[in-house]
Amino acid sequence: MTTTAARPLAALFTAAALGLALLTGCSSDNVSCGLDQCTVTIDRSVDAKAEVLGVEAKFVSADQNTVTLEVAGEQIQLTKGQQAVDVGGLQVSLDSITDGSVSFQVSR
Repeated sequence: MTTTAARPLAALFTAAALGLALLTGCSSDNVSCGLDQCTVTIDRSVDAKAEVLGVEAKFVSADQNTVTLEVAGEQIQLTKGQQAVDVGGLQVSLDSITDGSVSFQVSR
């Protein structure tokens, strides 16, 4: 039999486990996630990549305003101020481009 005090504790553990499962979609040190959205910051180098929300995102190239990424095996171009691009069931948008890194959002 479950006591009345044990029920809220069990619910708390269940909620914590669910939250942890949702956040595990981000497996790289350069990825910061909420429930359904992650911010990815990668170096502007040929080998830069991150695993995010179950897909791999790789840096391809960039200039001052546009970044080319490979997300879920598909190449996309993102421009500053552009609306999110749909790829692999995810929405991807550009946050910033600097001389050394690229930051973008990935959401479900």
